[in-house]
Amino acid sequence: MNYLGRIRARSVQNSARDANYSSGISRAPKRVLVTGGAGFLGSHLCETLLAAGHQVICLDNFSTGMQRNIVHLKRVDRFNVIAHDIIHPLDLEVDEIYNLACPASPPHYQADPIHTTKTCVLGSLNLLELAARTGARILQASTSEVYGDPNVHPQVESYWGNVNSFGPRSCYDEGKRCAETLFFDFHNTHGVEIKIIRIFNTYGPRMRPDDGRVVSNFIVQALTGQDITIYGDGSQTRSFCFVDDLIGGMVRMMASPSSLTGPVNLGNPGEFTIRELAEQVIELTGSRSQIIHRALPVDDPRQRRPDISLAMQELDWRPKIDLSSGLRQTIDYFDGLLTRPARELETV
Repeated sequence: MNYLGRIRARSVQNSARDANYSSGISRAPKRVLVTGGAGFLGSHLCETLLAAGHQVICLDNFSTGMQRNIVHLKRVDRFNVIAHDIIHPLDLEVDEIYNLACPASPPHYQADPIHTTKTCVLGSLNLLELAARTGARILQASTSEVYGDPNVHPQVESYWGNVNSFGPRSCYDEGKRCAETLFFDFHNTHGVEIKIIRIFNTYGPRMRPDDGRVVSNFIVQALTGQDITIYGDGSQTRSFCFVDDLIGGMVRMMASPSSLTGPVNLGNPGEFTIRELAEQVIELTGSRSQIIHRALPVDDPRQRRPDISLAMQELDWRPKIDLSSGLRQTIDYFDGLLTRPARELETV
């Protein structure tokens, strides 16, 4: 049987197993690849998959992922770590692939914009070719950044976006948009089972202190007694989803029937101004930090809020953790992290 014949045969098998996915029957243990598995989201996902009994391969180039995020998982014999950059081809035998490999914070993805684009495009191409060869179901962690600075509010999946193709954020925004294109092209041409989620602002334990995103910035500044820096007047809005909620939605999407390709928004529809977030962080930390203002970065979105109607309908998913509760857990994590000796952090 030739290459395309094998793919068509697998699509018939996949349709048959969809009955099990949708009925809630407990799924058999699988061999799951998580790219970007040592990152903030990736490490939580690896933990969740291991708890469900799966064998997990954590693949990361450790450019932004941290060994300390996964050190506790190395005690599990079903957990393996591979140091690898997905811009280079890879050959593994897997049942499912979660592609979370790409720096997600502006300072990190803008530090090497060409490599960021390569990660989104070449990395997706390599993983899709792996999925086509093995028959693996593959999930792409896309982003709300594909909507750019939106003219539609809240953002629905059918909105095509308002994106600058050559601005400082374009390596990430356009890279993720191109990755979505590749996913659908492999699905339509080769029958690869794809899942695409668009992740809105997510926060929680294991974010990096130097992450450069608003929640980690504000918490670190508050805990260390620095002024809290707001870019612009603070009236721009964001929606903040706690990591546990997000991972739950991600796993539900992977387990959904093959007919649900996405994209599906995953995020918390609660909307807050950046100033409101800063004030909550100051209150919850008991900090004496003052709020100061700096110029708004180029292409910074004015508003960002997901319409999660599709996720609620198709995945029976909605966030459960409110901002105050999630911030408390995140503050506790950073408080513990910042008081650890530097040499101890270096060893993990």
